[in-house]
Amino acid sequence: QVQLGESGGGEVQPGGSLTLSCKVSGMLLSIHIMGWYRQAPGKERQFVTSINTAGNTNYADSVKGRFTIIRDNAENMVYLQMNNLKPEDTAVYYCNTVPAYQNWGQGTQVTVSS
Repeated sequence: QVQLGESGGGEVQPGGSLTLSCKVSGMLLSIHIMGWYRQAPGKERQFVTSINTAGNTNYADSVKGRFTIIRDNAENMVYLQMNNLKPEDTAVYYCNTVPAYQNWGQGTQVTVSS
């Protein structure tokens, strides 16, 4: 059974940084495109970023230049480095395949507030 476990969220001030982690179990990470998604209060879940098996990345315009996705196939981990955080980045963040065809994990809350 595939499990996705996100962690690393928290509350930071605007301009701050966080690194999120996603532990993947039950599937071979190296053969999947992986991504991060987020869901803000009252809004639909949206795509944030992805990384393919060759390490090529893609970012939503709203996070380009501020967020970095990293994969570690040996450790079955996917990371999201977030810099220069803005209040509009406040959301629950999830990792999943791209397209998202695995069951969603519990997500990790990121709150950006002064």
